[in-house]
Amino acid sequence: MATAYLGLGSNLGNKRGYLITAMSLLAERAGDIPVVSGFHETVPWGFTSPNTFLNVAVRLNTALSPTDLLAVMQQIERELGRTHKTDGATWQDRTIDIDILMYDNMLMDTKELTLPHPFMHRRLFVMQPLVEIAPRLCHPVLKCSMTELLGILISRKS
Repeated sequence: MATAYLGLGSNLGNKRGYLITAMSLLAERAGDIPVVSGFHETVPWGFTSPNTFLNVAVRLNTALSPTDLLAVMQQIERELGRTHKTDGATWQDRTIDIDILMYDNMLMDTKELTLPHPFMHRRLFVMQPLVEIAPRLCHPVLKCSMTELLGILISRKS
């Protein structure tokens, strides 16, 4: 059984409803979700939109491989109305977005998936909920805890 940390976000429609439905479907199809952060309202990152995001982080215990988990997540996104996936650096509004932030201490860099998530430590909307559920989790590349990474990110924003 592996431990994956996921980030979920929504900025269209019933944001809380989309997040709750996505978490329910993940628990049904991918494994057990023993820990969920609080909901965080945030401004869009990387693009301009009048729609704020609602973000949450979860810990998922799963028997799925990272690529199988990604396939399940993408299917859930499609079922919840996500029509476009981010292409390069072009972000847009979405009903649901689910990202694998970390999968155990695995390092992976393929066309489909990079682990740990390459931007996680640069995004407050990821780090704040993640620190709630895994403050001492160590980033396998940066060799810092999530709490330390959040502190660095906040100090750079000041």
